Amino acid sequence: MYYSAIGFIAIFVLCIENIDILLGRRSGREFPAWIQYRRFLIAVLIYYVSDILWGVLESQKQAPLLYIDTVIYFLVMAVGTMLWTRFTVSYLNAENVSGRILVWFGRVFCAAVAVIVGINFVLPVLFTVDSDSVYTAGTLRYVMFAVQIVLLLVISIFAFFSMARQKGAYAKRLRSIAFFGLIMDVFIIIQFWMPYLPMYSMAYMTGTCLLHTFVVNDEKQEYKYELEGALEREKRQYEELRSARRLAYQDALTGVQSKLAFVEVEEKIDEDIAAGRVSDFAVAVFDLNDLKKINDRLGHEKGDQLIVDASSVIRGHFPNSRVFRIGGDEFAAVLEGEDYLHRTELLDGFNRDMDDSTDSGRVMIAAGLSEFTAGRDERINDVFDRADQLMYVRKQEMKSGTRVS
Repeated sequence: MYYSAIGFIAIFVLCIENIDILLGRRSGREFPAWIQYRRFLIAVLIYYVSDILWGVLESQKQAPLLYIDTVIYFLVMAVGTMLWTRFTVSYLNAENVSGRILVWFGRVFCAAVAVIVGINFVLPVLFTVDSDSVYTAGTLRYVMFAVQIVLLLVISIFAFFSMARQKGAYAKRLRSIAFFGLIMDVFIIIQFWMPYLPMYSMAYMTGTCLLHTFVVNDEKQEYKYELEGALEREKRQYEELRSARRLAYQDALTGVQSKLAFVEVEEKIDEDIAAGRVSDFAVAVFDLNDLKKINDRLGHEKGDQLIVDASSVIRGHFPNSRVFRIGGDEFAAVLEGEDYLHRTELLDGFNRDMDDSTDSGRVMIAAGLSEFTAGRDERINDVFDRADQLMYVRKQEMKSGTRVS
């Protein structure tokens, strides 16, 4: 039973370290030979189970069952070697002639062991188990181990040569893969002479721990760094895009929304009108008085300040509406919700303020406002045109000195 203890520990360690891989959970980046590595680990796990049973059956003197388990033991061992060969070649991206030859040798080795195991039922050339459950190694067992040692050594040399052509973290991972084969060879040589010691299980346990630490974990860590870098780049791109959008949709001089933003709003409202889902809204149009005179007499810097002052006045009177600068000295506002409900009061207050500005010498702005009428207006531009006409009427009133009553 002490023989089986190593197998129990090995299963425990393997499952803790590689549970995500064994269950097929693809967390993080898949390294190139993920499928082959998972199959290899499953073969290792089956081998551990077989090795545990071998110790139990041998101690309980269950000769027939011990024989069957020994057959499974050798078959799983051969399959594990074949899968390790396929994983190594795949991870090295060695899909060349040398890589294909290695994979072919792995398959031949596995097939040869299967044939020998079959022959052993008739002619005990691999092993025997007598009625007292005494295991005796046959000649071909030593031959099989010798071939396996050579095959694993060749795979390790192949990995070392591949490592010499690489740099950085990938080269370190290749070194770990190469050392796995060497570790296996050392323990197999000990198993070669001491068949009643679970050296093969110890070899697998040591080797898979090495792979988990320096290959699997390293791949995950590298993926984490790449993911963090990608997220950081995406964040920067998002900030740049948001900044570009803000520049495009915000008037640089006044801070209100731009003509491009107004065009986008027009398109959206036109779609809503066509679909019959538009809510009540109104459009107010504004135009500064005497901007050209200010520019000619006092300069464009003073004219720009006048435009900025005008935008502040408009926003102050229509606080809940979207305000747009749609031309040099032209503004528009889309009134919805609270501002729409109080549109008349807001416009009257604005006009009274402008009449008072005539006396104080402040900025003068003409305004016109019109409401959307369902069934008559097909586009927001229909509402805008009426508001624009009313704005020009108001502009003439302001020039003639007519005040709001």
